Order: sequence, then C-alpha cells, then structure tokens
Amino acid sequence: MIKRYWNQGGKQKAVVIILGLIVFALLFFLRDDYQPLLLFIRKYIFIILLSGILLFFGLRSFRNSAATGKRLAVLAGLLVFFGLLYVAGWEYQLYDYMRTYNVYNNLNKIEINELPLTQNERIQPLKNVHSMGNESVGETKDVSLPHLVRIGDENKWTMAIQPTEKYVWQGISDNTEEVFSVSSTTPFPRFSNENRIPVTFSIGESLKFSRNTYNAVVQRFNPWMLFNYEPSDTFYMKNDAGQWVEVVSLIKWKGFFFPYPTFGGVMVIDNGAHDFSDYIERVTIGKGTFISPEEMRNHPYLTRQNTLSEKVSRLQAESLKFIGGFSDPLPWNMKTAVKIPDLEDDQNQLPFVTDFNFEDTKIDAYSGLYHWFGLEPFGDERTSLTYSVFVPADGTDKLYYYDHATKKQGYAGISAMPSKVRESRKEYDWDVNKAVEFRPYIKNIAGRKRLFFLGTVASISKDSDNFDGSATPDLALIDSEYRDVVWIDVKHPSTWEKTIYDQLNEAWRASEGIDTYFVDEEKATEAIMKDLNDQYIAIDTTAVNGNTIDNKETLEALQRKYDSIVNKRKADDIAKLKQKIDSLENNN
Repeated sequence: MIKRYWNQGGKQKAVVIILGLIVFALLFFLRDDYQPLLLFIRKYIFIILLSGILLFFGLRSFRNSAATGKRLAVLAGLLVFFGLLYVAGWEYQLYDYMRTYNVYNNLNKIEINELPLTQNERIQPLKNVHSMGNESVGETKDVSLPHLVRIGDENKWTMAIQPTEKYVWQGISDNTEEVFSVSSTTPFPRFSNENRIPVTFSIGESLKFSRNTYNAVVQRFNPWMLFNYEPSDTFYMKNDAGQWVEVVSLIKWKGFFFPYPTFGGVMVIDNGAHDFSDYIERVTIGKGTFISPEEMRNHPYLTRQNTLSEKVSRLQAESLKFIGGFSDPLPWNMKTAVKIPDLEDDQNQLPFVTDFNFEDTKIDAYSGLYHWFGLEPFGDERTSLTYSVFVPADGTDKLYYYDHATKKQGYAGISAMPSKVRESRKEYDWDVNKAVEFRPYIKNIAGRKRLFFLGTVASISKDSDNFDGSATPDLALIDSEYRDVVWIDVKHPSTWEKTIYDQLNEAWRASEGIDTYFVDEEKATEAIMKDLNDQYIAIDTTAVNGNTIDNKETLEALQRKYDSIVNKRKADDIAKLKQKIDSLENNN
C-alpha cells in the first residue's frame, strides 16, 4: 500500500518521507516510554512465539475448512490451549516456577560449613531512617528510600533530598540539591550539619520527563540493551575520586525458554547542574556511564558495595527450593522446599543488608555488605531456620548458603521472632508497637559461634501507614537456638555480648558444659594480689625449712597464675590489634 501511494507522485513521496521521519523521531525520543513493552516481549518471548505459531496455523486451518464441525473443533482447540495456558501459567504460576528453576540451574551456589561473623551492626530499621529523614525536610521536599552503602570504610544510610512529587512543576524545574548520609551504627542518626551533603543532581528519582532517573538511564541504552536490560534500585555513594554519584542497579534478562533476571552491572550518573548541553544529551542519548559486572572490579568503590537489585537477590534465594530436585517444591512433595518468610507487620521485607566478616570461614569471600536471607520450610506453622543465605551485595556471581537443617541445629527462623518478643514484654501495646527487621547477629560468645536475631521495636500511629522514627529504639536479641529474648542497651553496643552472657550463661553451662567466660580481669587480679599478700603475711620466718619450702611453692603457683592472666590479656590485645590491621590491609 505504501509503495502504491509512493508511486502516485512527488507530493505523495514527500508525505511518506515526512511521516517516516516523524515515526523515526518518535521511536528514537520516546524509547523510554515503550521500553516496558519491549521488556514484556523479551520476558515472555517463548510463550508469545508459541502462541503466535499455534494461532496462525489454527486460524489458517479454520479459514481453509469448509465443514462447520471442523471449524468448531479448531476454535475449541484454540480456546482449550489458551485457557490451559492462562490457568497453568498464571493461576498456578508454573511460568514463574520454570523461571525460578532456570535461576537455580544457572546459580553459582557455594555451601559453607561455618557461619561468618557480623560486624558494624546497624541499629535503626530502614523505615525508621526514612521517617526521620522526612521529618527533617520541608513541605516541598521528599526523601528517597534509604539504602545501606559503604562510604570509605563506614556503612551509612544514604538518601536524596529531592523535589516532592506532590508539586509537578518542581519536578520539572528543580534539581536534587542535597543528600543525607547518616551512620548506620549509631542509635542517634543526625540529619543535619555534616550529614546533610550539598550536592546537585540534574537527574533524580522524583524529577520529570528526561530528568527522571529511569528515563535518563533507558535513553542511554543501545538497541540490544533496550530488549534485555531494565533499571532497578538507585543508590547514592562516593566514587573513587571522592565525588558523590548516583548509581543505578541494572537487571539483565537471560535465556530464551523462560527468561530469568540477573545482575547486569550499573549505570553511574555524575553530579552536576542542569544546562543546555545537559538537556541535549539527555533527550538524545540519555545520561550515565555503563559499567558491566566484569568491569566493576576496576572501580574499588563498587566492590564490597551494595549495588545489587533486591529483585534479583530474592529470586536467587527463593530458587534454593529446588535444592532437593525439580519436583520437590510441587504441592504433593515439598520435602526440602523452602520459602522466603515475609512478616505481615514488617514494612521492610527480606533481604536485610548486613555487614559480614568471612575471614575465619576458610572460603574465598570478601568481608563487607551482603543480602541476607533466612529461609524456612513451606507452611505457616513451620518456622525453623533451614538455610542462611548470603548474596554478595556488589553483584559478585556467587551465592553462599549454610544448611542448618542438614546439621539438625533446630534453630528458630525469623517468623517465630515477633511472638517471642511480644511474650517477653507483655506490658507493651503491641497494636501500635511492632517488632521488625530481625537481622542476624552472629558472634563468638562462650566458646563458639552463636546466632541471634537483632530486632527493633518500631512504633506506628493509628492514623499513619509508616513507622515513627525513634532516636532511641528498644532493641532485643533473640537466641535462635535457646529462644530466649535478651533486651539490650541501644546506647552501649560494647556491652551487648556481656549482657547476653549474663542472662544465658547458666543455661549454656547446664546444656553444653562450658567454662566460665567474661571474668572481670581487674577483680581477678585484685583477688590474686590479695591471696599473695595473705600468703606473705602467713609466712612464719621462724618456721622449719619444710614449711618455708611449702609456702614458697604456694607463692610461686599464685605468681604463675597471675602472670598467666596478665600474659593472656596482652595476647588478646595483640590478637585484636592484628585482626584490625589485617582487616584494613584486606580492605585496601
């Protein structure tokens, strides 16, 4: 038809050329608007092709058939096929089942035999930090969702202070001009002064049109990436030059039969004000510098960092339900199948970004930020901890898991934690107080590694949908093995291990036969010195040589005991200092 119209004359040719240029311009400049359609085709390409082929041959058979009965049979066959496709694929989620199985088959799984220790424990839950950030800005500003990232050698919550989405014009004309960067290890996060960083981004999550982060990143994609990549979470951090940058995590879709998402690298957007050249770049080729997963190791600020999309890590952790075989997660089996527990009252679901120390686990894993999951068996009444899963938050192609079930440890999972906390504090009004974010707390206490869950009590107003931020939240540590709840002093993290021991040491000694730990060294030294003085006083210088020799041997024994405690204290100090030096060298 177009060719026939083209041949009618010069005017028609001009119309075709102009319309062609308009269509090309629309396809070029509006690719961020239709890219979700391209992704949809990519995600379901096998089903779309299969359905298209059957529909084509079915309709052709329908048209070529003269008999009414055959035509009805063809239509009935097509209806049955598409009906089964809908029921099996969507209602029973078999399409997602196959997609997750593909993730499992392509996952670099590594089983570990020793749990890593946690370090740099974060105090506040994510939603509390978000609430406190919003409390610190004005009516025309919003705070983006906080993310835990590494800034130098510290873990901090970072979020952008951006124009509010309530006023459209500000999203068109204003920039993101400040970033919050608050410590995650303090119970008193400050949202002012040095933690409120002046930095300008002309690209932002709440900005409009080509200045929106999603639009700017998609515009940067080449044609191949338009079909295979999608932007995900946005992080704010410092690059290796000490400049604040906006890092957008990318998801890459792989596979033809039942495509699945993987980590696709990041798009890094530099800070800077909006100008005309910036506008031309944005509307034509977008903004950002693409860094693939293989290239990220060349950028130290992106290693041991939190850049992985939680959408990807959740699917990877969920895929461990196939560890017992393809058919194990089916409803009539489920011998070893597991699930990700999502707590109803928790506004931030798994994974919980946690800082782990893998130095003494004898595996090739970095110490830093990981996405942690505590997987549990299927069924609402089964709340035991089956697997601890550690997904490197910087997108490293590995997944570490610890099998609690096979080791028959009988640990309680996070689904059991809220009830334990409520039972230990019956005087709380649990309608407006919620125990949330039970992240792991793993320490060497009383002779071995012990797994606890660190939970925070967050308050929520009856007329609000968000948790109210508290500078001094109540914290509880729950022993996953003994199920006991230890309430700890949020202001003094250095006393937590001693508090745990004071409450549980008698139970541990009765059950495990452990020795005495956490002895007050100063009091022990004073007791030994007192014994020495008593022995000196008790010595009778006129006694016979035999008694003198006995007293001398007793004094020497006490002296050796005293020297042993002093030497042990020095050795412990040296070991702790050496561990800190090794950690700094490994980080560098």
